[in-house]
Amino acid sequence: MNKQLQTVAIRHQAVYIPETGACVSKTLREPAASLAVNLAKLGFRMDEPLLHQVNQLPAPAVLAVYEAFRETLQVNRNWTPLVKGWDQPTGEKRSHHWIAAIANIFREDFEGTALACGHLIPDHTFPLERYNGCPFCGMPFETGVKIFTGQGTEYKLLTLWTDASMQTALHDLLTSKTALDATQADSLRILLAHYPLPDVAIGMKETLMLVISALAAAGKGKEAGKLLQSPGDILRYLWFRHTGFLQIVQPSVIEKRTARNNLHIAPSAGKAQKAQAASKSRLKLKYGRKEARMVAGWINSMPLSAEKAAELMHPKREIWVRYIRALRLAEFSHRPGMEKLERLMDVFYHRKYEVWAGKLEQARIRHDAATAFGLLQERPGQFARALFSNMLWFGKEETLQAFGQVKGQVPARLLLTLNSYAENYFVLKMPRAVKPLGGTTKQVKPNPLLALYPDEQREAMAQGIEQVFLETMSDRYAAQPTASRTIFIDPVLQMMPMPVGARSENVQDLPSALMGTRFPVPGNQVRLFMQWGKDLPAQHLDMDLSAGIVYEKKTEICNFGKLSITGARHSGDIRAIPNRRGTAEYIDIDLDVLQKAGARYAVFTCNAYSNGAISPNLVAGWMNSAHRMQVDADTGVAYDPSCVQHQVRITQPLTKGLIFGVLDIAAGEIIWLEQAFDGQTAYNLNLKTLELQLAKLQARTTVGRLLELKARAQGLTIVEEAQDADEAYTKEWARNIAAVTQLLTD
Repeated sequence: MNKQLQTVAIRHQAVYIPETGACVSKTLREPAASLAVNLAKLGFRMDEPLLHQVNQLPAPAVLAVYEAFRETLQVNRNWTPLVKGWDQPTGEKRSHHWIAAIANIFREDFEGTALACGHLIPDHTFPLERYNGCPFCGMPFETGVKIFTGQGTEYKLLTLWTDASMQTALHDLLTSKTALDATQADSLRILLAHYPLPDVAIGMKETLMLVISALAAAGKGKEAGKLLQSPGDILRYLWFRHTGFLQIVQPSVIEKRTARNNLHIAPSAGKAQKAQAASKSRLKLKYGRKEARMVAGWINSMPLSAEKAAELMHPKREIWVRYIRALRLAEFSHRPGMEKLERLMDVFYHRKYEVWAGKLEQARIRHDAATAFGLLQERPGQFARALFSNMLWFGKEETLQAFGQVKGQVPARLLLTLNSYAENYFVLKMPRAVKPLGGTTKQVKPNPLLALYPDEQREAMAQGIEQVFLETMSDRYAAQPTASRTIFIDPVLQMMPMPVGARSENVQDLPSALMGTRFPVPGNQVRLFMQWGKDLPAQHLDMDLSAGIVYEKKTEICNFGKLSITGARHSGDIRAIPNRRGTAEYIDIDLDVLQKAGARYAVFTCNAYSNGAISPNLVAGWMNSAHRMQVDADTGVAYDPSCVQHQVRITQPLTKGLIFGVLDIAAGEIIWLEQAFDGQTAYNLNLKTLELQLAKLQARTTVGRLLELKARAQGLTIVEEAQDADEAYTKEWARNIAAVTQLLTD
């Protein structure tokens, strides 16, 4: 049974069984029964069709299914924290650390216990019987595989996936109308390695890069070249192969962010200059003649004219110059049959082309609306992206009238984005949260032209955008043929934002969620967890788990510097990892205490205190249960896979700090979001930027609202039960995010 395909199935809350046939045995066999019991301990149960198929499997195949779930839930990792029974205070104080620091300088003057790490712990400071390692340096000495199971109060229902299900998932990913997040991209790589490429229209450029990479890896370079239609496609593919980024992140951005990640609170401990130099060296382009010849052939065979191709290359001219040199394109252009490439090199180097963006800016400066709108109508997507600023520049009526002539050519994802962001964009003095390519979320000042318009005009602009969205999508839905008369919309979908705009850069190995999704908390306790260092040699590798408790006028942070605050308790700061086992930290959050204290929300973060980015494959998430979750008094282990509500695995190589959730205290809900930020500790988090990001997520159109629009446009009656509907949109359907994007009809 294929392990990678099983991983894809688990991400969709399913079990992959390659071949299904008629059920031979009517009696439940012991291996299948044992699997059902063991999965229940992990928080899962199987539906009846899946149980029947598992019952036909031999024992080794059943074991492989169980091991796949154990690996996904990190059951085999070391979950032992620094403090035993950390839910009870140890009495640790900051003064104890100062005394220990002095004692380790003047060792002859102090009595105490020498630990395996070499540190002397003076008597009457730390209660060593409560620690699994050194309380002074944070080095763990004890590890184990003990965990809790079965404390969860909600079971996740598993369904059956076959090869047909995998091929359907592959089709949905390829045709997705929005860019794939990290989880979807990883699943697509796996599926392309195991199934033939179906004959479908690929929905996004980023998806195309993954397909071309798979074809090139399989030795199908010519077939891959046919999918490249412009110089931008070629550059995007080359940059993806070189850096791993599906979008073209500027080299200077990567270098600067790498340098920032290696800054340190203690300047002497920082390695920013060395890290930046190493990053610059890694980004140098080196290609053999065989690969260079292949790329030269791709460019030479493009159907575009030299002038058009050169214009498309202009926005990334600096990177293109580097690639032209590295790929020896000037040399290959002089070979027989490379006349188109030679012409392109001449036009590009001598700038014998007009730049569309330059002509547009010239028309805007001259306030030549007719010319500007004529240029924008040539590129409807660009018109949509610049719609807000042009409304402020030229006025609402004239701009929307010009846009209305091409709105039918604008991708639905852009229309949805416009509708989601319009309300906040046109608010006077309200900054916006934006995320540059390769960077972290930042605040942007509002457009100064907003001050020219009174409140009613700015509100009318936002309403005009919404009207364009509703009219365009209604027309598109109405034009779709359907034999349905009734529709069911799961209430859960009213809280699920459409997968447009924000995308996760790290992998969710459990059923993935869209950013902005709200998870209810069944009890009054949330437990954060973080595990890192598995399969790495013993070393200093300090990752920090933190919870920021935000009040109306203050913020308290529970982290390595303050292990216990009102409503939150930390399991102890670990700064080194044991050999190949990894280590863990926890934080318990008490909703009842925080509600009484008047807290607004709790922010879940993890950081790399050590130089560099967060350790690859670090796992962070949260657990909750209707019942009180235990902490082992002898080991401090507090992990229970059956209580895990959501988790994320770090795969983005530039992340220094990451917000992975926000607990709305009053509502008793956790908002899933992923927001990277710079800095060694949670104190570097900008709460204003976080609030802007939450407002941005709140404004996004939900799946349920879009389905209601579809129902009205097609004259469908909304019914209360899924079994009574011709079209049923349930939370199980919404698990396939790529399938959800098919609502964005173009």
